[in-house]
Amino acid sequence: MATGTPTNGPGDAALSSDSGTEEVRLEQFQYDDGIVRLFATATIVWGIVATLVGLIVAVLLVLPSITGGLPWFSFARLRPLHTNAAIFAFAGNGIFAAVYYSTQRLCKARMWSDVLSRMHFWGWQLVIVSAAITLPLGITQSREYAELEWPIDILIAVVWLFIFGGNFLMTLIKRRERHMYVALWFYIATIVTVALLHVFNNLVIPAGWFKGYSVYAGVQDAFMQWWYGHNAVAFFLTTPFLGLMYYFLPKAAERPVFSYKLSIIHFWSLVFIYIWAGPHHLHYTALPEWASTIGMLFSLMLWMPSWGGMINGLLTLRGAWHKVAADPVLKFFVVGVTFYGMSTFEGPMLSIKSINAFTHYTDWTIAHVHAGALGWNGFMVFGMLYWMLPRLFQTKMWSEKLVSLHFWTGTIGILLYIIPIYAAGLMQGWMWRAMDDTGHLMYPDFIETTQSIVPLWWLRVVGGVLYVSGMLMLGLNSMMTWMGRPSEYENPVHTAPRLSKSYVDHTPTPTSSIDDAPVLELGKKVSIWSQMGWHRRWERLPVRFTVFTTIAVVVATLFEVIPTFLIRSNVPTIATVKPYTPLELAGRHIFVSEGCYNCHSQMIRPIVSETKRYGEYSKPGEFIYDRPFQWGSRRIGPDLAREGGKQSSFWHWTHFENPENVSPGSVMPAYGHLLTEDMNYDAIAPHVKVAAYLGAEYTEEDLNNTAEVAYKQAEYIAADIVAQGGPAKAYEKQAVALIAYLQRVGVDLFATEEPATPEEPVAPEAVEGEEAETIEEVANGDSPPQASSEVAAAK
Repeated sequence: MATGTPTNGPGDAALSSDSGTEEVRLEQFQYDDGIVRLFATATIVWGIVATLVGLIVAVLLVLPSITGGLPWFSFARLRPLHTNAAIFAFAGNGIFAAVYYSTQRLCKARMWSDVLSRMHFWGWQLVIVSAAITLPLGITQSREYAELEWPIDILIAVVWLFIFGGNFLMTLIKRRERHMYVALWFYIATIVTVALLHVFNNLVIPAGWFKGYSVYAGVQDAFMQWWYGHNAVAFFLTTPFLGLMYYFLPKAAERPVFSYKLSIIHFWSLVFIYIWAGPHHLHYTALPEWASTIGMLFSLMLWMPSWGGMINGLLTLRGAWHKVAADPVLKFFVVGVTFYGMSTFEGPMLSIKSINAFTHYTDWTIAHVHAGALGWNGFMVFGMLYWMLPRLFQTKMWSEKLVSLHFWTGTIGILLYIIPIYAAGLMQGWMWRAMDDTGHLMYPDFIETTQSIVPLWWLRVVGGVLYVSGMLMLGLNSMMTWMGRPSEYENPVHTAPRLSKSYVDHTPTPTSSIDDAPVLELGKKVSIWSQMGWHRRWERLPVRFTVFTTIAVVVATLFEVIPTFLIRSNVPTIATVKPYTPLELAGRHIFVSEGCYNCHSQMIRPIVSETKRYGEYSKPGEFIYDRPFQWGSRRIGPDLAREGGKQSSFWHWTHFENPENVSPGSVMPAYGHLLTEDMNYDAIAPHVKVAAYLGAEYTEEDLNNTAEVAYKQAEYIAADIVAQGGPAKAYEKQAVALIAYLQRVGVDLFATEEPATPEEPVAPEAVEGEEAETIEEVANGDSPPQASSEVAAAK
């Protein structure tokens, strides 16, 4: 029988004891540190890759033509690669290294299955490599942090939920430590919630091996995406790192966690409140106002548990602050937790509608994200690795001075990186909204606002160079430490009693400190309840704990999801909004593949400066055929929600060829490949069929002769391009489809509704004959330009 004291630090004995009549048998076991070494190495390798790609992306903003127009290296295709690599490759492998190292020791058990551990490692690396290949190729859903297409999504679900989650849960069940330490609670919440988020956000109907269309559209798609997106930050970049903090910070400081009660409050309030906050990403959009308001209120409430965690982390160092000055590991942790506190103060602040109206779509959001990712996630991983690597490689770090240099280089790098972007965000916010005394925009040319922040983007590049330098120092130091490892790792054998099936809790019955006070009995019960002894029972029951965590997440989700999907008034129907034509749908697919949402939003908010700059504000009913929605979260270029009809088709053609030709000072790269690569009309049909399956109304002609219908519309557009002085045979190129889509965006709202009784249709042969010949001649450049005008008029 084992007895112990309250658990307030990782690896401490349990509060209560195993007991009963059952004989307790000692068991021997060894930890599997090989899997930790694999994930730690992958963390370093992918960390270098992710930050290098980030640096390249930062350079592409100021030198957009540096890659020579190669489509695979455009800003819009590489930015998702950078974000995915930083989140799922660098942070993800860091999480797994932390989980595999700490879980085994907290459970006093080897992971349940070595085979599943290796399948997890190689399966996750396969996911990362698949992302690294497909995203530059333009195979993407174009939904932030959920860009990967459905075959990879299925692989993620299998690796995460069944392999990783199954192995973790079975390890908890087979553990030899009765009570689960707080780090394990956060790991449970991470595994359960990320699985839910991933599966329900990525429900699609495949249109081929590399393309799937979301079952959600428009407003509902936006809601689901930011339910996922915000909580991906919460449960992939926050909760597992809090678990990491609760384990590795006390270990490094050799101090117990400051407050056990605070960790309970921190955990449950965070899990329950975080899940509501996603809609604050959609303030003043077409999302229903009530959902947006709920998102703001819960975001503000989120500040309290977040700072509870930060305080619990920093106060864990009480009595050990003198170590911080000398120990670079603790320095990394202190700065990391401080950035957590800053980010979790800033997040609720940005959710306030009046502030969000100013900062949203600006670089302020980018600075906020990088403060969290580089400061909180990055520095917590660095601290963990520098603490763990000597133990994993069973030798001293190769250079302690290089660790300190990494700390200072990284810290200065972060500051130099985010401060200019905060300044850029403020400048954008003011310039976009600035109006003169006559009520006109002071900076009506969007490019003027972009050019004004280019010097700040250059400063960001310098900060990025410093941060990447720190990553390279970590890589060098790790490699040299690994080279100094012993010829054979020692693998000590540990001994612990197996948990008995019967358990008797010897914890003294809690008493109230106000037993003798003249208060109601209810007050005394509340006093006992607030001691949180009841939570000790939950900590002995991993399955029940997992179920409770799932309920907390699901209940909060359903409160928002059900009204959003079931109340029809949330998305009023607009009679003139029709499905995209086959060619426009193909053009939209190109728009999505190129990742245009990374620079252009398609959402005009009901703000005076926006309606003056872009036109009528966006309505919910305009997006019912948009799968995925393309509202974006950043404006490097202008909003495109009312782009249809603003420019001629030839203007767009020229813009793709070289944006500088029609927009001097533009930071958009050339998309010359759209003008040279042929349009595959036969590939459009699957997209139309899936759109029809999901509810878009298409004619039999559209469904059965998709290529011909699309080709005919392309000929009309090609004729226009020729008439405006452009090249012949534009209908053969991909650009014509994208132009068709752009000319359609935002125009349905102003269309005239068709009469209820349509006029007698004209015989198809009579229309197609002479007109089609004329159009083809013009599109081929065989007729003079003035003839094309007649064709356009005839159309």
